[in-house]
Amino acid sequence: MKIAIVGAGWYGCHIGLSLKNNGIDVKIFEKNDDIFLEASTNNQYRLHQGLHYARSSLTRYQSRDGFLRFCERYPNFSKIVDENYYLVPKYESIIDFNTYFSIMYSTGINIEKLKVEQIPSYFDATKFEGLIKCDERIMLNGKAKDFFNKELSTVLYKNTKIVSYLKEKNKIILNNEEFDYLIDCTWGALIPNHSYFYEPTLLLYYQSTDQMIFPAITLVDGSLWSIYPTDKFGIYTLSSVTHTPLSLHKTKQEAYVTLSKITNDEVELKRKCMEEEVLEYFSKFKSYFTYIGPQFAIKTKPMGKTDDRHSSVIRDHNIFSVYSGKIDNIFQASDYILGQLLKDNE
Repeated sequence: MKIAIVGAGWYGCHIGLSLKNNGIDVKIFEKNDDIFLEASTNNQYRLHQGLHYARSSLTRYQSRDGFLRFCERYPNFSKIVDENYYLVPKYESIIDFNTYFSIMYSTGINIEKLKVEQIPSYFDATKFEGLIKCDERIMLNGKAKDFFNKELSTVLYKNTKIVSYLKEKNKIILNNEEFDYLIDCTWGALIPNHSYFYEPTLLLYYQSTDQMIFPAITLVDGSLWSIYPTDKFGIYTLSSVTHTPLSLHKTKQEAYVTLSKITNDEVELKRKCMEEEVLEYFSKFKSYFTYIGPQFAIKTKPMGKTDDRHSSVIRDHNIFSVYSGKIDNIFQASDYILGQLLKDNE
């Protein structure tokens, strides 16, 4: 059995290593000169437990279980956030605080319900219904890259674009080489899927003043925002449900084109809008943080207006197309693929 994986992000590398460790002949192809150069590291550095997803039970359950499995399988590739708060505003949240808390509690996520008086002093407590505290983690992508580059060195082919692709009855031919199976981890760049759309995104980097350690803050639920620490001390990202997405596209190539045309003036306009959102609740934001620059990425999401970001694998005979939600969902994808391969070869 010979398998090709296209795309060496978190999903491609984790699935590839799982197959390799099970004695399967695998090759991983990456178009860039290194792994983890796209969505795997161009994100908010957050290892989720599912608290963003009050309106998607499947995403919550996958994130809850995946978080625990990730911490067990890759304990050195993330670190604890000392203080991680989810706050529910009185007027902008889609659901009230008690409903939000009940949803998360019934999901089985380990959370702590705090009193309004415990809202950090730099916020206007009168604007919130409540908050919870929850363990989440910061991704240490540099360590993960080093690990996968070493473990996959004999099967990883960088700077390798797929210039020819042919599907035959029982074979897949990539760049004139035959394989029994193909695992597409490009999120539709190789094999398009019109049930998904592509969203160019913008996050903003900030540095905390006076080297203070600032907690992770996420406002839920709805078109709100989040400040989250990165793997570099004192560096944080600011994301906005409203302003982080730049546009929607049917193909990934169209999304790349959009990112290539973003101007500094457009970034500055987005920054102004995102900071205004924060200042409404955190009036001294600019006293605590200094702007550094933007981060660009492309997200792949299912069509529709739901909050669904669960991991799914679509099988078409000997082709597996992987569509990720969160990094901690890698285990759902690898379990399914390994199970299908074992069943095929019983």
